[in-house]
Amino acid sequence: MFLGLDLGTSGLRGLLVSEDGAPVGDCSSAYIVRSPESGWSEQAPEDWLRACGEVLTNLRKIFPTEFSAIKGIGVSGHMHGATALNGEGEPLGPCILWNDGRAWREADELDADPAFRQISGNIVFPGFTAPKLLWMSRHQPEIFSRIDKVVLPKDYINFWLTGSMTTEMSDAAGTSWLDTEQRCWSDQLIENSALRRNQLPELVEGCQPIGSVRKQIAEEFGLPLNVTVVGGAADNAAAACGIGAVSDGLGFVSLGTSGVMLVAKDQFAPAPGTAVHTFCHAIPGKWYQMGVILSATDSLNWLATNHGRELSDLLSELPETSEGPSSVMFFPYLSGERTPHNDANIRGAFVGLSRVSNVSDLCQAVIEGVSFAMNDCYEAIKATGTELSSVMAIGGGSASVYWLQSLSNSLNLPLELPEKGDFGAAMGAARLAMTGVMGVLPEEVMTRPGIVSVIEPQPAKTAAYASAYQRYVKGYSALKEIQ
Repeated sequence: MFLGLDLGTSGLRGLLVSEDGAPVGDCSSAYIVRSPESGWSEQAPEDWLRACGEVLTNLRKIFPTEFSAIKGIGVSGHMHGATALNGEGEPLGPCILWNDGRAWREADELDADPAFRQISGNIVFPGFTAPKLLWMSRHQPEIFSRIDKVVLPKDYINFWLTGSMTTEMSDAAGTSWLDTEQRCWSDQLIENSALRRNQLPELVEGCQPIGSVRKQIAEEFGLPLNVTVVGGAADNAAAACGIGAVSDGLGFVSLGTSGVMLVAKDQFAPAPGTAVHTFCHAIPGKWYQMGVILSATDSLNWLATNHGRELSDLLSELPETSEGPSSVMFFPYLSGERTPHNDANIRGAFVGLSRVSNVSDLCQAVIEGVSFAMNDCYEAIKATGTELSSVMAIGGGSASVYWLQSLSNSLNLPLELPEKGDFGAAMGAARLAMTGVMGVLPEEVMTRPGIVSVIEPQPAKTAAYASAYQRYVKGYSALKEIQ
């Protein structure tokens, strides 16, 4: 058996997978995100350990036989989080998360240095790790002066499990400290952002073993002795492993808390001017391109919460299929935006409201606004020279056929729906553990699922969506002008 742990923004999930790749069972534990100031987003690393302990305890209770047969563990996690540790490996404060925009000035400053785009292959976004550390050096000098190591969120879990201080290529690529083509730390970039090389962990590949679960942890949670832990992966790279998007041109669109369009690449192909991320994949010798929006299902959850409704109730009021773009338009910039704007300060809006607008109209507008934002990502990816004929749809939002049809119409691209199964980041993390422990090639275990259906663009409606998208594109500049 193999265990994939996925450290998400709102909770940690553990998935047991048999050696033939079949999911056996899972458990989850939730935690919260804190926003002490506007544009800030933080999480307590201690909450991750508590959640991990709960997941291990519950998996052991529910699946005792399978739990006792675990041979390897892989961990995936949300990217970019600045987790500062003291010399004893203890957190010096909350982790500054991926969707935190406080370091936008520092990001602009670092991005003005040509070395960052040249070496890392990416814009320095405010959510990346390097500008957060530069911000800490200026605004929290008492904490910054005590930093012994800076690790990424999932690597703190790995440190707790094994005592090994490591990170792997797919997560390191989102720090602005990595030479992404050469797959090594860049001393120049590290020094230019106020850190020292010895404050960063050792680099490994995602399927590379980093150590065994510590005896104390194994005894406390009933794990077998000598369980191997591998380097793991950033969440989107892990999701790509989970659905078999590891060869050139294979990709997915994910409607999760954030929205992602990802395509695997056999070669390093940076295009930072497009605001497309170009990162190392979680397996050796592979990379991927990715467009990211910060508020996908998060936008729908925001709408439901502020209307005192369950999200499922809102979605149930929509028609079975898309009837065309709404006259109400939503801009999903609740936490700023990445691709293609790289703007931490832009904020969202509804446009076109009238006295007859109701909550269903708002729900449709949110779905379409997120779809148009994903089209922004697709256009940016196409600007790099990458073409797609179809993508697989994953994430919580993909459960809504209405949303998928709106998205397909907006992208003018077929969306493939995988057969029923578990193909998310936790599966990808488990597959990385299988690769490292069993000594097999990644392609042998990171296979693509069968496709049960394809959502095709509706020819009679794509022109209307294309017209609405052009209005959406103009809206960013208008919002920027008045905010």
